[in-house]
Amino acid sequence: MIYILEDDDNIRKLIKYTLVSQGFEVNDFSLPSEFWNALANCKPELCLLDIMLPEEDGICVLRKLRSNSRYSSMPVIVLTAKDSEYDVVTGLDAGADDYVTKPFGMMALVSRIKAVLRRYEKSDSKKDLLEIGGITLDESQHTVFAGSKQIFLTVKEFDLLHLLMKNRGAVLTREKLLNSVWELSSEIESRTVDVHIRTLRQKLGVYEKNIETIRGVGYKFV
Repeated sequence: MIYILEDDDNIRKLIKYTLVSQGFEVNDFSLPSEFWNALANCKPELCLLDIMLPEEDGICVLRKLRSNSRYSSMPVIVLTAKDSEYDVVTGLDAGADDYVTKPFGMMALVSRIKAVLRRYEKSDSKKDLLEIGGITLDESQHTVFAGSKQIFLTVKEFDLLHLLMKNRGAVLTREKLLNSVWELSSEIESRTVDVHIRTLRQKLGVYEKNIETIRGVGYKFV
């Protein structure tokens, strides 16, 4: 998924059409408020960001992204008519991965996007990151975000959520969860799983529906 934040309708529609024709999934926005609302529910693979925007300028948006641990490593390409050396340096210093000045060719933009994505694919950091259904779990940082809000889990709650997310779509029995998370196998302890699932759902809030109960068997992450 690529997000486009650009207030010029003609440019935004042309970029979207080109990217979709190249096989990318795209969501586009003309206002930063729309962008932030969408970002809370789904983190894209890359953002294309205009500088001169209503509500708040693109550099401000970029700095907010880089100051948020959930989005700090998200690829961002700046698109702008501001092409002075000072503007380019300002954009790059704010955290842009690339700086493309207008006017630009569509296929050249596609090449720049693919180049940035290739750089990020080589990074090992994403191996520790799970992003499913609006929930982001970073194993290396031991952090969990439900939408844009960080939630704080106990060690066992974190391990339980991690196991469920890694096995998305698969039904995990209570015995399997006990063996993997608590290293217990007695059926007497099976309600331990249920209690932790209940508190985990409470902390996930509206995202609790991602954990589905399979009656008489166990749970799965959907």
